[in-house]
Amino acid sequence: MRTVIVDCAVYRDGHRTEGPDDLSDALAEARAGGGFVWIGLHEPSEREFDLVTQEFGLHPLAVEDALKAHQRPKLEVYDDSLFLVLKPVVYEPDSDQVSTGEVMLFLGDSFVVTVRHGEGAPLKAVRRRLEQEPDMLHKGPTAVLYAISDAVVDHYLEVATELQTDLEELEAEVFSPDGGGGSRNTASRIYTFKRQILEFRRATGPLTLPLNRLAGIGQFGGSVPFVSEKARPFFRDVNDHLMRVNESVEGLDRLVSDILSAHLAQMSVRQNDDMRKISAWAAMAAIPTMIAGIYGMNFDHMPELHWVWSYPAVIALMAVLEVLLYRTFKRRGWL
Repeated sequence: MRTVIVDCAVYRDGHRTEGPDDLSDALAEARAGGGFVWIGLHEPSEREFDLVTQEFGLHPLAVEDALKAHQRPKLEVYDDSLFLVLKPVVYEPDSDQVSTGEVMLFLGDSFVVTVRHGEGAPLKAVRRRLEQEPDMLHKGPTAVLYAISDAVVDHYLEVATELQTDLEELEAEVFSPDGGGGSRNTASRIYTFKRQILEFRRATGPLTLPLNRLAGIGQFGGSVPFVSEKARPFFRDVNDHLMRVNESVEGLDRLVSDILSAHLAQMSVRQNDDMRKISAWAAMAAIPTMIAGIYGMNFDHMPELHWVWSYPAVIALMAVLEVLLYRTFKRRGWL
């Protein structure tokens, strides 16, 4: 069992004490001292998670979600615990790739169980920071719930800033004099960027309702079991940060759509310019083709066939007409 337990400790009066190897002993020790036990797990199997389920009385539906992962952010209230799903986000600027992990929190009166799937979860850093703030940690499991939620949402803000920076670079490339160089590659990059924003939105958008419940906002703002009423201002602060993130994501999505439309419009304009040039050159080629075609019919009764200066005169006429057409098209911007 210790192979999947990343960390296990009992916290009393805001200070850490190492938890016993036996989970039931750790829970009993926490309750006896008026503290709580915090167990961190990483991608446990069903068999490995059975012991935790039995000792802490976790609801089977929440356990099933925690094991299967791939859940939307949500908050479920059960008789003996809360179940919160968060989706941390990691952005790789080099590959323009947004990836999401998952953090599931089981919260009871004297225990916190965190289950992590994938990368990007800031649980180790959150635990270290909380252990340096005894006053916050003294507030019990609610403090852990707040600290993890706050860390995940604050990282959303960082990712949104990085996406904004990369989108500005992409925008500058699209509106550069050459229009982004290879049009297919640019369109592909824009579309890929839009997909990453969609992936980001899937992590941030559904989290609004759970945080509203924890913060006591709106029609779902009633009391939440195992969460202190005094903690609501903290969750309102997290919810405010999440609103900023969602506004940024909406702005990024609109902007990338506008950039894609502008890029397609530029491609259409360039294609029209190319068609005008092709048409102009075709018109210029049509005149000598027409005249040469007439003379190629070999009629006997064409007086000009017997003129001495007919050949240079026709060549001169074609040259004059070509120059006139060229100047006309050039003046109109076709060439």
